[in-house]
Amino acid sequence: MQTLMDVATLKDLVGADSAGRRTVVLDVRWALGDPHGREHYLAAHLPGAVFVDLATELAGPADPRRGRHPLPALEQFQASVRAWGVRQGDVVVAYDDSGNLAAARLWWMLRNTGFPDVYLLDGGLAAWRDAGFDVESGEPETEPGDVELTGGALPVIDAGQAASWGHQGLLLDARAGERYRGEFEPVDPRAGHIPGAVSAPTTANLGADGRFLSPATLRERFMSLGVRSDVPTAVYCGSGVTAAHEIAALEIAGFPAALYPGSFSEWSNNDSNPVVTGDAPYADGSSAQ
Repeated sequence: MQTLMDVATLKDLVGADSAGRRTVVLDVRWALGDPHGREHYLAAHLPGAVFVDLATELAGPADPRRGRHPLPALEQFQASVRAWGVRQGDVVVAYDDSGNLAAARLWWMLRNTGFPDVYLLDGGLAAWRDAGFDVESGEPETEPGDVELTGGALPVIDAGQAASWGHQGLLLDARAGERYRGEFEPVDPRAGHIPGAVSAPTTANLGADGRFLSPATLRERFMSLGVRSDVPTAVYCGSGVTAAHEIAALEIAGFPAALYPGSFSEWSNNDSNPVVTGDAPYADGSSAQ
């Protein structure tokens, strides 16, 4: 299944209506520490793009037992998707202005509902502008959609499974290396990583231009971290947002992976869960147990 769409392809699709198939463009402008996503969107966005508020539409209320960005109830998510104007049979293209680190959350959530035609715009807003294509300001009028969503199409794990995942498979930590090592923790109550996890910062999936690396390069990267087709792989991050980006990159490389939605924000709020600091997956310095 194709994960990415390039800007030239999207340019040809925007405004087209072939045999009733429309393309809906969704702007997921969000970044940790930047609460002004809507303002950025209103200033400049792809023509016809609808703004998606990650904090309120792609997450339920923060809960220490479930993490900072727990997945919303399916009914709530379906209501949001309809409000964006998505209909049955539409093509959906999501983008942001940060290498798809936020947009991948929407991509994963729609894929998890079984929605077949959802893509990430490779390079996002920057790639669109670099191609010389027009942007617009303000907010377009949107007619409600009628899409029907189901759930459970993609694999997920919970905290109990994350605790033992290193014994049976590979657990990737998609956060920055300094957060994995416990040198810096800006938002969660404890610093470090889940025992058995391997550091795999999601930013290393991108080139300097904000586009995903080639499938071959991504495959080489993940195999160097221990990813194999016969090894079950799961991914977490701080709150389940950038982990979705890692899953997209793994898919591009040809590997399936499960998501731990609660991620480290859930894990670190439970004092009974051990936390490891340093470069090694386990506290004794080993890479496997």
